[in-house]
Amino acid sequence: MIRRLFMAGVSLVLVAGGAHAQGTASPQVKKAGEISYLSGGVGKPEREQLRALEKDFNLKILFAQTDGKYVANVKAVVSDAKGRKLLEHVADGPYFMARMPAGEYSVAATFAGKTQTRKVGVAAKGLRTEILRWSGTP
Repeated sequence: MIRRLFMAGVSLVLVAGGAHAQGTASPQVKKAGEISYLSGGVGKPEREQLRALEKDFNLKILFAQTDGKYVANVKAVVSDAKGRKLLEHVADGPYFMARMPAGEYSVAATFAGKTQTRKVGVAAKGLRTEILRWSGTP
């Protein structure tokens, strides 16, 4: 017996007691110059995929509202210490991860017309995690 469930734009097919994602793609690593990055995290399976990939990155930013609800479609801009824009991306979900050269960076994130800026130091090894929160709803 095959049953289909449609939740939050994700199609799941239940086959013999197991759930298999159908029509969904894993978050894809992209490049901006020498910087590798990805975003996503819509739904628990995709968040689990991203958590499994964390070891390959050294910067992780989580986007959420102050009430704890995750947000997506956040415009993220990463600039170097001299203010040169290195990466600009609209996040596909609440998680944004990048592999950066060790150094000091500025991250500007815009959601619902409100921008937050954060200075972050990124080491060559390890994962620097920042959480950006917005109050209110769009």
